[in-house]
Amino acid sequence: MHDYCLVDCDFHHRLEALATLRQTCRISYCTVTGEIVEVQERIVDVYAANRADFLKLKDGTEIRLDRLISVNGNPTRFA
Repeated sequence: MHDYCLVDCDFHHRLEALATLRQTCRISYCTVTGEIVEVQERIVDVYAANRADFLKLKDGTEIRLDRLISVNGNPTRFA
């Protein structure tokens, strides 16, 4: 695993709010192999593990936050 790049606190809080609101989101992210993936899914959890932050989608997909490109058209912001 590459070193984790911390996301901006406001961006992190927005992800938590989206999880609380239980809304389907348009999420774009980069996989570990460099593939860009776009999905429409609901965020069910935002959590920390192994010195990184993750979000978990309703379908079970787990995405490290520094691999996010955008959520609902809002680009990921880093600290």
